[in-house]
Amino acid sequence: MPTATMERLPASSDSAEELPDRTIDLEFSTAGEVHAGLEEAVAGLIETAAKDASCGILVTRLRPGRYTVALDESVPFGETYEAIAA
Repeated sequence: MPTATMERLPASSDSAEELPDRTIDLEFSTAGEVHAGLEEAVAGLIETAAKDASCGILVTRLRPGRYTVALDESVPFGETYEAIAA
């Protein structure tokens, strides 16, 4: 049975008022899970990004089956960029 794990990493912040879930770490065991899992993670961060409207979303492929989806100030609000880690 295929499994996918979604772990929310705490954002490093000095203020309790900052938005908590700014990065989602994902790992998939099959290629078929990747698309739906990434879409779900991006949809969740869209809600968080809309609260402060200061950044967009960056999806980074770390290695096959391993991704991070994060709010990123280098990405314009309302946009989602993709990257592959070197």
